[in-house]
Amino acid sequence: MSDLIKKDETAAEHAKCMLNRRQFLMYTGTTAAAVSTISLNLFPGEAQAKARVVGYPRQHIGKLSQLKENAPLDFNYPDKGQNSQCFVVKMDGAKAGGGIGPQRDVVAFSYLCTHQGGFMNGKYQAVGEHRVLGQCPLHLSTYDLTRHGIIVSGQAYQSIPQVLLELDGDDIYAVGVMGLLFGRNENLMESQES
Repeated sequence: MSDLIKKDETAAEHAKCMLNRRQFLMYTGTTAAAVSTISLNLFPGEAQAKARVVGYPRQHIGKLSQLKENAPLDFNYPDKGQNSQCFVVKMDGAKAGGGIGPQRDVVAFSYLCTHQGGFMNGKYQAVGEHRVLGQCPLHLSTYDLTRHGIIVSGQAYQSIPQVLLELDGDDIYAVGVMGLLFGRNENLMESQES
């Protein structure tokens, strides 16, 4: 192999023909997108994408004035089916992604870990400036509630589903879910669909 590389070639010159991990991912992602676009355009009228838009029920879950700082209020959403246990919490002035209220610190999330569905009821924590849900009793996953419930440690590989909230005067309404509830193929049960 040494005779393939010129003796006077520097490491910088040699690196010009090599791809780093970032370049590889960018090139393969671009190529995959181009191939997908081409395959859809080869047969016009044949491939039709169908998007299914599901409307979520608007459900009253409480009053802003009745929430206590860092004390979760439990509710079920988007239905009364399995794995619909959720909570809403006022996070003591900690501004959050998707937060409502004057301080943008009222958020709602599912209680079920996205890894294997461990129940995290009673696992909300306010430590200093951090507001987290976890650790999951199964594999210790922990989620940052100020950043849309992203995973910060543990075995989970996706964010905890966030319940989208709407404030109407003093009334808090759940109006949707961002993310898939654990153990479901879709968030609404068959009996709820029209």
